[in-house]
Amino acid sequence: MKKVMIGFTVLALVAFFVGITTHDASAQKQKCTTIQSGTLLSSDGTVLTTGYDKWGYNYQAHLFNGYYCDSYRDAAWCQPYKDVKLAMKWNDAWLSNQDCDRDGLLDRHYGFSSYIGSGAWLTNHQWGTYIDDFGKEAQWDWFVKIVAVPENAILIAGVWFVNGQELGPEIWGGFATVQSIYNDPSAGFHGKEYLSPVGPGLGKWKQ
Repeated sequence: MKKVMIGFTVLALVAFFVGITTHDASAQKQKCTTIQSGTLLSSDGTVLTTGYDKWGYNYQAHLFNGYYCDSYRDAAWCQPYKDVKLAMKWNDAWLSNQDCDRDGLLDRHYGFSSYIGSGAWLTNHQWGTYIDDFGKEAQWDWFVKIVAVPENAILIAGVWFVNGQELGPEIWGGFATVQSIYNDPSAGFHGKEYLSPVGPGLGKWKQ
């Protein structure tokens, strides 16, 4: 088993189980409802709590630690990847631990009409083992940083640019990969797959 498509993994976090919320960019911040209130729900109707849930999500701390299929509630389609371990971290703009627009769900890109310009970011770390061509157990790991592009970013041939400098390859339209590290010694992969020329820093690409 080698790295799983990152698109599937991250969509588990941002779309499937917490619900999708959009916000008007001119929205005024209101008194926010927290997870501690016991009134916020996931999109499947489960009451959100602090700490880790049974699947590995800790929405209060902006963390996921578990297995790949856990991020999809052990869905049948992902069973070929059930042994892949997964850790994710994200910031408040990616997925908040509060509800400020009073829809009963955790907020995303609060105050912005989309993720673009919001400063949202996520890190994704996958690792596991597989049997190589020589019948031996081989190990692999993959680490990726993803950021929402700023409002002045320009997309050229599948790559986002900011002020004439390359930010990173496009992913899901409004996001860019700024760092990708893949290690699989048995297959001859060692380290950097991609590093943004303007740096892999998180949290600096807002508006």
